[in-house]
Amino acid sequence: MAAESEHVIEITDLNIKKEVMESEIPVIVDCWAPWCGPCLMVAPTIAEIAQEFQGTLKVGKLDVDQNQDTAMKFGIRSIPTILIFNKGEYVDQIIGAASKKAILKHLNKAINLPESA
Repeated sequence: MAAESEHVIEITDLNIKKEVMESEIPVIVDCWAPWCGPCLMVAPTIAEIAQEFQGTLKVGKLDVDQNQDTAMKFGIRSIPTILIFNKGEYVDQIIGAASKKAILKHLNKAINLPESA
């Protein structure tokens, strides 16, 4: 995984149902690939958000090369893409390398996540 953090879980084709669709709390999934420069730039921000909002927001990373079924299911055509889920429902996405402030603003709008914990 790009940015190692104990608060970021690896999402795969096999565990997305359990970790995302059956989650009681909102989930963001960072869709990335190891060869993607912008993905690697966003990784530390994703790890920071995971740490700040632990218990309130579940944060995962999906390697699109290793999990093509899930990438195709959600129409991932460009990475990085952050998928946003609330109570198991897909609600929104952020495409491209966004700043922490932009991501938090988007999350606040999509799932009423406060801009700081």
